[in-house]
Amino acid sequence: MKELAQQIDRALHDIVLCSENQLEILVGSCQSAVTLTNTQEHILMLIENNSYTSSEIAKQLKVSQAAITKAIKSLISKEMLVGVRDEQDARVVRYSLTEIAKPIAAEHTHHHVHTIEAYEELLKSYSAEEQLVISRFIKDLVQKIKG
Repeated sequence: MKELAQQIDRALHDIVLCSENQLEILVGSCQSAVTLTNTQEHILMLIENNSYTSSEIAKQLKVSQAAITKAIKSLISKEMLVGVRDEQDARVVRYSLTEIAKPIAAEHTHHHVHTIEAYEELLKSYSAEEQLVISRFIKDLVQKIKG
């Protein structure tokens, strides 16, 4: 059991190193030639089909308002986002994608889908009973880590 506990510790360490300065771990690499931060990519993906205010984006992504403001300013400077004042309340600015950003948002969405497919493929090698144990372990581990 101690060996397995040490293996879990090493695996979590490796996961942390892989995800450093990111909000997630994705399988494979992005195909887009545009270098964006993880927050910027998530903003593009989130507003791919709807416009949002910066507050709504921060809430949806569970990221600080300051981080969202910084990311939005950068995306606007790269001509990937456009802000439009709300018709009902001119104090409110809603952001939407430009044509430049649409393929990047779609690619990041595809990367998420690919990651889930990779997990599903990996899980096929485990029986339904083993999958239940894995599921229970992950749930318990996350609960233990969160305290």
